[in-house]
Amino acid sequence: MKVITLCGSTKFKRQFEQASAYLTLKGHVVLSVGFFEQSEGIEITEEQVQMFENIHRRKIEMSDEIFALDVDGYIGRSTRKEIEFATSKGMPIRYYSESELASTTFS
Repeated sequence: MKVITLCGSTKFKRQFEQASAYLTLKGHVVLSVGFFEQSEGIEITEEQVQMFENIHRRKIEMSDEIFALDVDGYIGRSTRKEIEFATSKGMPIRYYSESELASTTFS
C-alpha cells in the first residue's frame, strides 16, 4: 500500500475521480484536491491560491509518489511546480497519459 497524491489541473475533475477510484481499488491511499475550482467555476483569491499550493505541497511530502494527470499532454504551471517538487524529493512520478486509465472508460 502506497500513499499517492494526485496532481493536475482542476479542470480535469472526471479524470481525478477516475484516478482516485482506480488507485483506491488497487489498495492505495489517495490524496487529492479539496475541490475543483476550474471545472466548477469557483472563484478563489490569490491568497487562497497560495494556501492551496502549500496544502498540496504538504500532501506531496506525505506521499510515496505522485500521479500526474497530464490529460491530453496538458501540464499547467502549478502541476509542473508540483512535479519539480516531487522530483527534488526523489519521489516517483507516474503519469495519467502513460497509464491504462488514459484509454479506459469508467462508468
